Amino acid sequence: MLTLSESGPLSPPQLGSRHWPGLIHHYAQWLPVTDATPVVSLCEGNTPLIAAPAIAKRMGKPCEVYLKYDGLNPTGSFKDRGMTMAVSKAKEAGASAIICASTGNTSAAAAAYAAQGNMKAYVVIPDGYVAKGKLAQTLMYGAEIIAIKDNFDKALAMVRQLTEKYPVALVNSVNRYRLEGQKTAAFEVVDSLGDAPDWLCIPVGNAGNITAYWMGFCHYYQHKKATRRPRMMGFEAEGSAAIVRNQVIEHPETIATAIRIGNPASWVRAKASYQASHGTIDSVTDDEILDAYRLLARSCGVFCEPASAASVAGLLKYRDQVPAHARIVCVLTGNGLKDPETAILHSHAQIQTGVEPDLKSIVKAMGMD
Repeated sequence: MLTLSESGPLSPPQLGSRHWPGLIHHYAQWLPVTDATPVVSLCEGNTPLIAAPAIAKRMGKPCEVYLKYDGLNPTGSFKDRGMTMAVSKAKEAGASAIICASTGNTSAAAAAYAAQGNMKAYVVIPDGYVAKGKLAQTLMYGAEIIAIKDNFDKALAMVRQLTEKYPVALVNSVNRYRLEGQKTAAFEVVDSLGDAPDWLCIPVGNAGNITAYWMGFCHYYQHKKATRRPRMMGFEAEGSAAIVRNQVIEHPETIATAIRIGNPASWVRAKASYQASHGTIDSVTDDEILDAYRLLARSCGVFCEPASAASVAGLLKYRDQVPAHARIVCVLTGNGLKDPETAILHSHAQIQTGVEPDLKSIVKAMGMD
């Protein structure tokens, strides 16, 4: 772990070059860090922007669709972007322990960065509502897991109260440094495309990420690194669509557990972001999410977690409003390996078992006899 001053000059390599130093070092001039900041990094960021012609074809008009696949961050989700900042700044402030409430991805990221920073991590999760892949990560990274008999919103309320009374740093997205780190994804999109896209489609759960992307696009636009800003198109799951309904949902339900949040912490800022961009926040059903989830895997070769597919489900819902020749980016926030059980249950594929180990039997199973 190095401070910025110890790690050498800050003229970063270009995206895609042989050495990537992590997003704080690469984008230091755009982030609230100093030469004294102890950078806790796992070389996060620099995730691919994947062309998705199969999805573009479904728009019914000439356009470009790209997938910002943040599931290829070190712990498998976009949360690493914010966590490198939050943990680095917590360590700079003298904290020795961090805490978060989580539906899974935040807990995995917090635990990993705490381990890298030689800090203690505590995570509070809703009992029975965290996918096993995420739970396994958090356990392996060594965090103390506290599962409560309630949902994420209650867990967040509890950790916020706790950090007001005890010397533990809160690293949920209410921590402003989280959004500072997450805004770098917008920088990467512009750096890759050469300008901002026309539309940015993104899942909405706690609503921090749509806020962070808008921050990033505005920052680059203000400094003439982009000539425009995109329409921000956010999509909640129908069973937890608090912003769409304009009311807190006491018992949110959706198969997309990562966005199963009934009282988004960044609600006000997210609303301001989409309104300023002339975009929207709408909802998609679980069936629409699962259809997009399968489409991404089978037509694009990208396996994301269900919540990520909300961005593509939303784009498909709005396909009639997509302008001809538009350039669209859909954010995929997490890796499909986070939630293997949902993949197995909803793949609509079957495993042929009990096949004899001979050529004739295998060819028959392939339907080529």
